[in-house]
Amino acid sequence: MSQTVSFPVGGMTCAACAARIEKVLNRQDGVHATVNFASERAQVQMDGPATSIETVVSAVRKAGFTVDERSIDLSLSGMTCAACAARIEKILNKLPMTQASVNFAAERAHIVYVPGVVEPETFIARIEKAGFGAKRLDDGVREDPNARRIAIWQTERNRVILTALLSLPFFVEMVGMVFGSMHMMPDWVQFLLATPVQFFCARHLYQRAWNAVRGGSANMDVLVVLGTSIAYFFSAAVVLFHLHQPVYFEASVSIITLISLGKLMETRAKNKTSAGIESLLQLQPQIAHVESGGDVLDRPVAEVHVGDMLVVRPGESVPVDGVVMDGASEVNEAMLTGESLPVLKQVDAQVFGGTMNANGVLRVKATGVGANTALSRIVKMVEQAQGSKAHVQRLADKVSSIFVPAVVSFALVTFLVSWLITGNASWSLVSAVSVLVIACPCSLGLATPTAIMVGTGLGARCGILFRNADALEQAEKLTTLVVDKTGTLTEGRPTVSDVRPAPQVDATHLLAVAYALEKDSEHPLARAVVDYGTAQGVQPPVASTFQAVPGMGVTAQIDETLARLGSPRFLADAGVTLDHTVIEALESEGKTVVGVTVGAQLLGYIALSDRLRPDAIATVSALKKSGIKVVMLTGDNQRTASVVAAQVGVDEYMAGVLPGHKADAVEKYRAAGSLVGMVGDGINDAPALAAADVGFAIGAGSAIALDTADVVLMKSDLTSVLDAISLSRATLAKIRQNLFFAFIYNILGLPLAACGLLNPIVAGAAMAMSSVSVVSNSLLLNRWRPQSRG
Repeated sequence: MSQTVSFPVGGMTCAACAARIEKVLNRQDGVHATVNFASERAQVQMDGPATSIETVVSAVRKAGFTVDERSIDLSLSGMTCAACAARIEKILNKLPMTQASVNFAAERAHIVYVPGVVEPETFIARIEKAGFGAKRLDDGVREDPNARRIAIWQTERNRVILTALLSLPFFVEMVGMVFGSMHMMPDWVQFLLATPVQFFCARHLYQRAWNAVRGGSANMDVLVVLGTSIAYFFSAAVVLFHLHQPVYFEASVSIITLISLGKLMETRAKNKTSAGIESLLQLQPQIAHVESGGDVLDRPVAEVHVGDMLVVRPGESVPVDGVVMDGASEVNEAMLTGESLPVLKQVDAQVFGGTMNANGVLRVKATGVGANTALSRIVKMVEQAQGSKAHVQRLADKVSSIFVPAVVSFALVTFLVSWLITGNASWSLVSAVSVLVIACPCSLGLATPTAIMVGTGLGARCGILFRNADALEQAEKLTTLVVDKTGTLTEGRPTVSDVRPAPQVDATHLLAVAYALEKDSEHPLARAVVDYGTAQGVQPPVASTFQAVPGMGVTAQIDETLARLGSPRFLADAGVTLDHTVIEALESEGKTVVGVTVGAQLLGYIALSDRLRPDAIATVSALKKSGIKVVMLTGDNQRTASVVAAQVGVDEYMAGVLPGHKADAVEKYRAAGSLVGMVGDGINDAPALAAADVGFAIGAGSAIALDTADVVLMKSDLTSVLDAISLSRATLAKIRQNLFFAFIYNILGLPLAACGLLNPIVAGAAMAMSSVSVVSNSLLLNRWRPQSRG
């Protein structure tokens, strides 16, 4: 059967690249491919089953090109336990070039796919065919999750109330028996009360169980339906055929009631695990004050466009990202950074949607709206983290996948063995029902995702954003932390401390040339030189053909003569004779020294200093005490690096590391067997952040930091690294506790039920409470507090 797919291909630079891809693909049996360089797409026709789309895509990647992937998030409904989530995941992952991760606790699916090979509509159709609901969550268009959860809660509450009313006579009868009363309802009355409970109040259990079986799998509902149906139909047969056997209507009714009540409690507890992301979603106001034609009009935030002028009054939240055009006020950015102290915002300052304006009126020009705001990116990042899976969950996933069939088999064996040993079919049946209803895959499925949801949400409220569950899991295992000096251990705002002109050179001339060379650079050292020159009132000459040498210096033409500014090494390589006595004296004080030349003439030296962060020494000390080796990377020379390293107290340092070589330094420690974290500013440290096992980007969220780092620390505070590691350890400890409780519950409960030591009603209550206990334990993680707040 012929199949044609079209997918995007990246990395092509000319038509020869397209021809090469065609050649590679057309070598495969049954494949006819055409590649369009202009549209950067490949169209592939596959004849017969010999070649799969996975093989085709792999061939493109092996040829050195990329096949672009996209991701989509779906909101799911109808899941009742971890087996449902596993089933949906299995259905989606059967689709070509699709990687799906389903979070039972969050009721979300995160899917990575290749557009053209498969489309989002296919995912929704497959999920609905399996008996579940799915809805696309598009960027910038969010359903009201709180309203949806309230509606689900109300539906389940009403069902529980009706079930409880019909079950009340059974519970009254059982309480009476405890106090010695032997009054029993007639069997036919029990039959009349139990029937609507079994087939009306529990109809959703039957529906979900049927959907699971029809899809070729089984879930918790299958166990409950089997157990209660056996008890009900056995009792119904006794009533209808007037058999001389006891009836077990109270067992089936009580199990359904207790499980429904447990699900209601579980729903309430699960709702609380979403509090972190909910608090973020509620930060953005719904209405913005937009200037239009001299008037100020109230508009929905969804209708604000880039370039609109907004008025933000005292006490209001900033509606979108923007730049202050007029006014001054303090703005509370705790939602971004976790820092409670307000920040002064004046003209040209950047403000972020969701932050709180304190005391002044600001006129703000919108620069980021909808999905392009910092808040939306943060919410998306947190959602993806909550939807991802940690490695520690793999064991639970494997157990959950075979759990229900194993329990059904165990129940059948229990019935047969008990019957053979005791000769009592009725007692054996009760034991088998107890086995069916006490088994709970839900607690296993909820153990990891609920803790991750609470942990990532809690981190987001404190300005710590984990990209995925792997980052959250790996952070606690770090053995080495590589820290960039500038902007991480130091404040990243160097200032000129010394100006040392060469003999016969005026200091003003030295500064003027340096100003001219640095005025077009955005490097922190360049900004410091320019700011100092401006403060001194120097007039820079005209410079042209500016060229930067990363990590070394800059060159430009001044009056048709080549001028240089850079490190002593940079100037020495150019053949300039230096006064090492002056350089060594300045570097011994921990200062960074640059020299300035025009032609062959050395004009002198400029020394710059960058203050250590107030928390740098204490943080490094705390990291070392926790067993993590701290390594400092810097582009400074050996002498300056040694002074800073001694001040901070790091274990090791590497000096003279160029920006492009930071990733090599990280790989060096990874090759030695260390689990390596990298802390940088998320801009020039991007390759090193990506190379590390866990990359920490420190500072208020540049786009590249959000795209590259595994953990984004929104507060420019080194203590946040400690907080991230502490939160990781607390979350993983909670996951281990949950998994222990879930496994122990089933390991102990199943044998007790099989031996007839647990009444089915008690088993049903235990099952109902197992999931609630795991979710509640995850919620205890909210007690964690960041060290940066004391």
